Amino acid sequence: MSAIQNVYCVGRNYRLHAEELGNEVPSSPMIFLKPSHAAVSFNNDALVLPADKGEIHYEAELVVRIGRDYEPGLSAEQLVDGLALGIDFTLRDVQSVLKQKGHPWTAAKGFKNSAPVTSFIPFPGTEGWLNNEFALLKNGEQVQLGRTTNMIFSLETILTHIGENYGLSAGDIIFTGTPEGVGPVAAGDTFELIYAGESVGTCQIAQ
Repeated sequence: MSAIQNVYCVGRNYRLHAEELGNEVPSSPMIFLKPSHAAVSFNNDALVLPADKGEIHYEAELVVRIGRDYEPGLSAEQLVDGLALGIDFTLRDVQSVLKQKGHPWTAAKGFKNSAPVTSFIPFPGTEGWLNNEFALLKNGEQVQLGRTTNMIFSLETILTHIGENYGLSAGDIIFTGTPEGVGPVAAGDTFELIYAGESVGTCQIAQ
C-alpha cells in the first residue's frame, strides 16, 4: 500500500447507524483519527486483530484519497483522486468504557490493522459517487448495504469541514461513515467488500 498520511474518519454519518447504537445524530461532521499504522491492505490473508480486549465490530465504509492540498473553493473532483472501500474495526467494549469516562476513542479505534483498505480506483466524479452502492459480506452473507445518498453529510461538506478545521494534503484518506448493520467479529470470519456490484477485496480474521 502506498504511503498514507492522515487517516480521518467520519463518525455517525448514517442516521440509522447512529440510531442502532443509541447515539445522537450529530449536527456537524464528527471527526476522529486513526494512526497511519492502522491502515493495511484489505487483501491480507490473515488479518490479526486484538483477541483479549472484548467484542470487536466491523464497520464498512467508502474511503476517499486526497490528491492535492486543500484550498477553499476546490470541488470534490479537484481534491479527491481515489476511491476505495475499507472497514473501521472497532473495539466496542473498550469504546463503551471510554465514552462513559469521556475519554478519547484512540484505544478503541486506532489499534494496529484497524483500518484495512482495498486498492484505490480513480475517483468516479460526483455523479459516480452518488449513483453507486457498496456492501459488506460476512462469511458470504450480506450484512451491510450503503448508499451515499443516505449520508447525513455530503462529501463536499466533509472535505470542507476537515480542510478548514484540520487541513488536508495529498496522501490523506477519509473513511466517510458506515451504514447500519454493524456487528461482531470472530476469529476465522471472512469479509468481502462489494462496490457497484463487483467484489473489490476480501480478508479473513486470523484464528
